[in-house]
Amino acid sequence: MLKEKLKQTRINKKFSQQDMAKHLNISQPHYLRKEKGEIEIRDEEWERMAKLLDVEVDDIKETDNEKSINQNFENITGNYVGSNNVYCNIPEYILQNQQEYIGILKKEIEDLKAKIAEIENKLK
Repeated sequence: MLKEKLKQTRINKKFSQQDMAKHLNISQPHYLRKEKGEIEIRDEEWERMAKLLDVEVDDIKETDNEKSINQNFENITGNYVGSNNVYCNIPEYILQNQQEYIGILKKEIEDLKAKIAEIENKLK
């Protein structure tokens, strides 16, 4: 889950991802993965980031449940809330692939319907 509160606070306080990474003694790409929610942020890291940003941990920390309830999905393609408010992030290329496959299946269905109709006509 994207750590939106952390990201917005970081931007508002004019800290770069590189600044945050340096403070945590990690690389910028590693920090980015944490901010994107791909890698878990440990409690000790939350505390260090809050101290750097001069905020309380609760001001930047989000739980997955909180995120799925509060996320605004209007401008995010490939994301949706499924059953039980579970947040899912599906890459755009997978969605495109599925749409293409659905198109192929629809064409096959139409072709089969045409063959069935042709066989029915021959049997009459």
